[in-house]
Amino acid sequence: MNEVVHAPIGKLPRNGNPLVAHKFGADPYVLVFNGRVYLYNTDDVLEYDEQGEVKENSYGTINRISVISSDDLANWTDHGVIQVAGPEGAAKWATQSWAPAAAHKRIDGKDRFFLYFANNASGIGVLTSDSPTGPWVDPIGRPLIARDTPGVQGVVWLFDPAVLVDEDGKGYIYFGGGVPEGQHENPGTARVMRLGDDMISVVGEAEPIPAPFMFEDAGIHKKGSRYYFSYCSNFYDGMRPEGSPPAGEIAYMTSTHPMGPWTYQGSILKNPGHFFGVSGNNHHAIFQFHESWYIAYHAQTLSKAMGVAKGYRSTHLNQVFLDEEGAILPIEADMVGVKQIKPLNPYARVGAETMAWCAGVNVQQFQPGTVGQGEPLVALADIHHGDWTAVSGVDFGAGASAFAASVSCTNDGGVIELRLDSPDGQRIGSLQVPSTGGQWSEMTTPVSGAEGVHDLYLIFKGKPDIELFRLGEWQFR
Repeated sequence: MNEVVHAPIGKLPRNGNPLVAHKFGADPYVLVFNGRVYLYNTDDVLEYDEQGEVKENSYGTINRISVISSDDLANWTDHGVIQVAGPEGAAKWATQSWAPAAAHKRIDGKDRFFLYFANNASGIGVLTSDSPTGPWVDPIGRPLIARDTPGVQGVVWLFDPAVLVDEDGKGYIYFGGGVPEGQHENPGTARVMRLGDDMISVVGEAEPIPAPFMFEDAGIHKKGSRYYFSYCSNFYDGMRPEGSPPAGEIAYMTSTHPMGPWTYQGSILKNPGHFFGVSGNNHHAIFQFHESWYIAYHAQTLSKAMGVAKGYRSTHLNQVFLDEEGAILPIEADMVGVKQIKPLNPYARVGAETMAWCAGVNVQQFQPGTVGQGEPLVALADIHHGDWTAVSGVDFGAGASAFAASVSCTNDGGVIELRLDSPDGQRIGSLQVPSTGGQWSEMTTPVSGAEGVHDLYLIFKGKPDIELFRLGEWQFR
C-alpha cells in the first residue's frame, strides 16, 4: 500500500492557529457555556469564476453560520453550519448572515440561547434555541433592528452585533459601523441598545458610542465592575491625532455602565497584516474562560497557505493580559496560539469531527430526522488515502488495550492506522474497515503502547482516488 501521507495546509502540528484547517470561519463570536467555548463564525466558502478560478470573496452569498467548540482550547469539535438566511434558512426574510453574536440566559427556569446576525448591513436578526448548537428558529419573523429602530439614524451599516447579559439579567446589544462622508475621526456610527427581558425585542432608543475612527466590529465584555467596548478602526489614511488608533486595528473604550458614558483607552491588536503578512478587515471577540482571558480574531492565514488569500478568513485565538488597573495590554497574534488547558480523555466517546490538526478530510453534516438510532449527526467524510486527523494531548493513563470506532463504508474500505505524536510516529494499532453496505457499524482492534500523554494521529489508508469510508465516533478501552 502506498505510504504517502498528505502534508497539512495552513495549520501545522503543535500550532494552535488557525483553530481549524478543513474550512474557513470569519467574524468570530464566543459563548462560554457549561465548561465549553462555542465559537460562531461567518461561513466563508470559496467562490469561483467561470474559468473555475477562485475569485475575491463577495460575501453576498453567505447565508450560514458555522459552529465549533472546545473544552480544552486545542481540540475543536465541528458542529456543522446553521442555515440562517435564505429559502432554506430559519430567517427566510433575510438574504445574508454575517458576523454572528451569541448569548445565553435562563428564562422561566430554562436555558435559552440567542443567535444574532447581520443581514448584510441592512439590519440585525435573532434566532433562538434550547441548545448552543441548535436547532434554531426565528421567533419574530423580521429584523430585530432595522432602519426604523429608534436611534439608528446616521448609522451607515446596521451590522456586527455584540451582546452582553449583565449580572442582573438585563441584556444589551452593541452594533453599527461605517464612515459618513468626511467624518473619519468621529463617525458616530456605533450604538448600544437595551434588549427586552425576552432577548428578542429592543427597549427605548439606541444610544451613540463616541468611538474614535470607528469602522465596524462591535465587541463587549465585562471584568469586575468595568465594561469594555471594543471595535475595529477605519482605514482613513490621513493624519490622525496623537493617541488615535491606527488603521484597521482593534481599539477599546471603558465605562462603569453598559450604556456609557465611555472613555477611549487605546489600540490593543494590530491589523492581521502586521503579524501574518496578509492584511484585511479586523474582527474580534474578547472572553473569559476559567481564570484566563482570550481574544478570538480572524486572519487570512489558511487561504494564504492555499494560495487564495482573497478575503477568505480563519479564526485564531491568543491570550489577553491586563495590568493591575484593568488596562488591556497590547496583544500579540501568532500561529502558536494558546496552551491546551486540560488533556483529552480517550476513554469517553470522541466525535471524529473533533480535531487539532488534519490533512485532506472534511466534515459532513446530516439533518435531524434523516439518520437512524445510533447514527451521527456529524461525521468525518471525504476521507482518501493519505489523509489524516490528529487530536492533541491525549491522556492514555496506564495504558489502553483496544480501539473502537463507528464507521460507514460503501466500497472496499481501508485502514485506520493509530500513531503517536506524528504521522510517522509509533504505531499502536490498525483498524481494518471493510464495506458495511453504507450502514454504520462499530468495529474494534487491539492496541499496545498507548500509555501516558501523547498526540494521537489517525492515518487513513486504502485504494487511491476513492473515498474510503466515513468515521463517526471513536473510543479507547
